[in-house]
Amino acid sequence: MPKTITLTERFGHLVTTPSPKKKIERDSISVSLVEEALRCAEARGVSREILLEAAGIAPATLESPRARVSPVQYGRLWNAAADALDDEFFGQDAHPMRRGSFVLLCHAALSSRDGEQALARIASFLRLVLDELVFEPDIDEKRMRIWLNDQGAPKTMFAYATGFILVYGLLCWLLGRRIPVLAAHLRCAEPAASDEYRLMFCDELRFDAPRSFVELSAECATLPVVQTPATLKRFLRDAPANFIVKYRNPDSLAARVKTRLRQTAPTDWPEAESIAAALNMAEATLRRRLKQEGLTYQAIKDALRRDLAIARLAHTRETIPQIADALGFAEPSAFRRAFRKWTGVRPADYRRER
Repeated sequence: MPKTITLTERFGHLVTTPSPKKKIERDSISVSLVEEALRCAEARGVSREILLEAAGIAPATLESPRARVSPVQYGRLWNAAADALDDEFFGQDAHPMRRGSFVLLCHAALSSRDGEQALARIASFLRLVLDELVFEPDIDEKRMRIWLNDQGAPKTMFAYATGFILVYGLLCWLLGRRIPVLAAHLRCAEPAASDEYRLMFCDELRFDAPRSFVELSAECATLPVVQTPATLKRFLRDAPANFIVKYRNPDSLAARVKTRLRQTAPTDWPEAESIAAALNMAEATLRRRLKQEGLTYQAIKDALRRDLAIARLAHTRETIPQIADALGFAEPSAFRRAFRKWTGVRPADYRRER
């Protein structure tokens, strides 16, 4: 049997374990997306056990619909599936997106002048490697729309999301900033995990649409491409984990609060009054504006602690008492209760055997 050539061996270290600082600055991925990826691979004869082992995801994690994984774990799963299927699109198109396609796509778009030209090159390249999902830019002074021309029956939500992650993640990196997503209308029916997909796309995500498209802020069409061959090497080293997560609104108050909290150890996180003062507003104003965004200060802290816990369980050898202490819990039992409330599984079940 011939030796399997991995993405790492063929194109360099596409997925590496980032430094602890990088890991804790990232969000997390719903286990529903992990299940979708596994189902795609299983439909083509690839064992989920093999992929979960390669990704460092404990099978017990999948037992709760509230569970989440780190972007690094999901990135490893993506690459493991690409190796097993020789397809970086999870086998969701009649024509496989062969291993190494994304690397070549990056090189094709890197020398673009601006966002408009980069998107045109990305769409042209993907037209060569996919048959059933064609990306067609439609740009004028008022809008930057990407039509997702899905041939025949609507694609699955996961297929649209996979294509969106590849196109949007690369475009944001090329321009050196997160591009506002204004709307997304898709032909597929609304999935059970629609809230998770709204975090990925935008609040204005509609289903059962007559045509599929994603609309981006028009200003990004004229923004210059700022990346170079040197930065591309670093980008590919951490891909796709470094562009999988998209925050709903990086300019929101919640995002500003999270940025402040990430700069401080959880044991030293301030009370609402102190963080409001740091953001030059009254505590009542902070609470009111967060409520308008559907959040509370406590909910933001809980979500960030959850993601920090997931990253530490997945990527460090710290004991559960050590993690509990680092995250500001008075005792390990309190951390265990909180983690089970957040994810539906125990920390010990979540962490794979080492």
